[in-house]
Amino acid sequence: MKKAAVLALLIAVFYSCGSNDRGELVGVKTKKKWFSEKPYGMALIPGGSFTMGKQDQDVLGTLNTPTKTVTVRPYYMDETEITNNEYKEFVFWVRDSVTRTKLAYQAEFAALGNTDPTGNNNSRNGIQQYAFKNADTTDLSPYQKYMYENYYSFDTIQPLNWEADLIWNTEEYPDADYVEVMDSLYISKEDAVDGVRTFNTKFLKYRYSWFDRDAAARQGGDRKDFVQTEVLNIYPDTTVWVKDFNYSYNDPMHQDYFNHQSYGDYPVVGVTWGQANAFCNWRTKKKNAYQKSRKNAALVPDFRLPTEAEWEYAARGGLEFATYPWGSGSTTSDRGCFLANFKPVRGNYAVDGALYTMEAKSYNANDYGLYNMAGNVSEWTNTAYNLSSYYMASTMNPNVEDRKNKRKIIRGGSWKDVAYYLEVASRDYEYADTARSYIGFRTVQNYIGTTNK
Repeated sequence: MKKAAVLALLIAVFYSCGSNDRGELVGVKTKKKWFSEKPYGMALIPGGSFTMGKQDQDVLGTLNTPTKTVTVRPYYMDETEITNNEYKEFVFWVRDSVTRTKLAYQAEFAALGNTDPTGNNNSRNGIQQYAFKNADTTDLSPYQKYMYENYYSFDTIQPLNWEADLIWNTEEYPDADYVEVMDSLYISKEDAVDGVRTFNTKFLKYRYSWFDRDAAARQGGDRKDFVQTEVLNIYPDTTVWVKDFNYSYNDPMHQDYFNHQSYGDYPVVGVTWGQANAFCNWRTKKKNAYQKSRKNAALVPDFRLPTEAEWEYAARGGLEFATYPWGSGSTTSDRGCFLANFKPVRGNYAVDGALYTMEAKSYNANDYGLYNMAGNVSEWTNTAYNLSSYYMASTMNPNVEDRKNKRKIIRGGSWKDVAYYLEVASRDYEYADTARSYIGFRTVQNYIGTTNK
């Protein structure tokens, strides 16, 4: 009797470990349920249709915003414009990557040139603690060892070691090799102001790749033919405060706006369209690096700039025929308070509470929970501007032809604009390689459902 029970148990275990779909089509079963997580600092914009363009008189007579019905899918959008502090995180990541790369190469050279096993160059407390992560192949997994032997060489970028803390205090530099690297990354003594040497921003270059899906779909061929690579300096142009206004004393803004902590929650400006796209790529990379560190976690959709239609739909906040994000009417409340940061009362910039920009989370949010969709800073979109047509069909991921079109739509108006540009349907453009003291951006991310059961 006992043997029969054991045999029955073994049979049950055997069949439970195998397929139990009874030959039916049940689909691939996932190891873990997937839930869409709302990104921090973003609001969910429900999909829907709306009438895009101006529904009232076009007082400037631009005739470039005719009405049309547009449908957009659900997506997440930043509640505020990207701030100085948020963009600084990107800048610091690039700075640290550049520094770690140079330190790793220096560690390679130091190891090759040092024959004394007891010398300083081999010390794990010196330059060698910043060596490439795969420099020591003794503890690599079979996959890591294969990748190291077949894809990495002395003249290619290998995985960096992010575990060792960078040392910025000159009094704590560990050895001469470290000093040599850091000295090469800072501006020279001749260029230093009052003898204070700072990190040379010309080294802050970000390299990333993107896939031209539209061209691949139209032309076909090898995938590698449609992979585009961008390399650009991502440090904001702080001189825009002076260049944009030749007859104003804006030197304090040039000196402090991006650097001083008091402006940390203000929208970043002086950023080109290309730099905004690079930020989106880095933000996606940062989030997905975290997702990969979690067991069975799915990768998130790309962060990107909004299309022009997505921007206007979000700015309206569900108010179909409203003039402004807060509705129709004037730019002041019933108590006479201004509802946005712009150029009111014949150029009295300060009467609305700010001479230049304000904190990104200022005034009241619209019904979607978005702040400053009118005023403060104009915002880059993904959409190219064509002088020969009213609207251009813009994909979520601009292709090569879109990027060749140097004119890009900006929306929302800014602190230096009159009320007309605060209207949700007003359009303007700027050249993609141009940075301004009144243009910033916010990002969006596709919404791909709540749960997959």
